[in-house]
Amino acid sequence: MLGIDNIAFWNANPEYIPAIDYLELSTTTAIACLIAYLIGSIPFGFLMSKAWGYGDIRTIGSGNIGATNVLRTGNKKLAFLTLLLDATKGAIFILLIIFFLGHSFFPSLFLSNAESTLIAEKATGNMISVINPDHHNLISVYKTEYIALLLLTGLAAIIGHCYPVWLKFKGGKGVATTLGVLLAAVPFTGLIACATWLVSAKFGKISSVAAMSAMIVAPVMTYVFYGMYPAIINALISALVIWRHRSNIARIRAGTEPRIGDKKKDS
Repeated sequence: MLGIDNIAFWNANPEYIPAIDYLELSTTTAIACLIAYLIGSIPFGFLMSKAWGYGDIRTIGSGNIGATNVLRTGNKKLAFLTLLLDATKGAIFILLIIFFLGHSFFPSLFLSNAESTLIAEKATGNMISVINPDHHNLISVYKTEYIALLLLTGLAAIIGHCYPVWLKFKGGKGVATTLGVLLAAVPFTGLIACATWLVSAKFGKISSVAAMSAMIVAPVMTYVFYGMYPAIINALISALVIWRHRSNIARIRAGTEPRIGDKKKDS
């Protein structure tokens, strides 16, 4: 950014919009992704199953550390808590960036107070609204890029869940964590994905089908509501989650995929 010392330039060029410093943005995004990965790799299903006296959840049912397999312990409250925590670890760091840490991790998209009161948005010709005096920004100009960065950070958290460093890179399938990421970064998509999962699970009774249905719908909705760049990252997220369900796909084709609530091995 040009800085507060360049107020005269802003006055003379009210429609000027600074370019993104991509080198700086790449560095800070990499740091954000590393932090998100470490958060995402916390194996809540594994830890809580041990704490509740069920032993190593990886020896039960599918061997997965996610909520669906935790449900096979017969403890619905524990399964719900696992679902909630897995979703939270996908959402928490994104929400921290949105509300508190954006200037630290994506500084190229944020302006000083003096700059933000002078810059105009090219898309509409109107001055950017002053909502929070501490967080004036260029997000309204680079909106799709910003959302794509949030989803990229979320992708790192999902990779952490699927391949946690603490469990020798053998984790869950990432559905709950993905839903948390979507609700935080692209809430309209997140709500539609959750609704898709719930309806499919309610009537189809097959968790993997419900999950993959939500993953198929999500990138389309992200494209509709948020644009191409976020949709591309969302497509990568969906591809990863569906890839993690490849054994389920084989059983669905064979007609041997168990339904929700079954305690026998399903993946």
